Amino acid sequence: MMKLPPQAGASSASHPDVFDASCSARHALELISTKWAILIMSALAAGPMRNGALLRKVEGISQKMLTQTLKDLERNGLVQRHDQQTNPPHVEYSLSAVGLSLSETLINLDRWAERNFPELDRFREKYDTAASEAKAARRRKIRLP
Repeated sequence: MMKLPPQAGASSASHPDVFDASCSARHALELISTKWAILIMSALAAGPMRNGALLRKVEGISQKMLTQTLKDLERNGLVQRHDQQTNPPHVEYSLSAVGLSLSETLINLDRWAERNFPELDRFREKYDTAASEAKAARRRKIRLP
């Protein structure tokens, strides 16, 4: 028998409920729900990386967004920053224990996206075509005497 989730609003300290607006677990979902956080954590699952290596690995991310996302992940305990105290500076980032516990799920999400993007693209194209045709049909009706 499938267990149903708790009712919204039924949150308590012993029973977190992400559907409850006051549940702190929502902060965790917000943190990891960005594409940059998912991609950075998936990249770090392979091992520690320097900033430049992450910038090259996660194509399309700006230095500003990489820095901001790394700080958010570090602040929330998912990523650790290791400053080697050398000159020139040598800083590496790695997943913390809690970050590692999440990385398998995020990697599975990455693989799901890679497997299913063609179907998602087809559905999006079909939807957009139908919406465009419906809009054109509405325009034709408006122009009728």
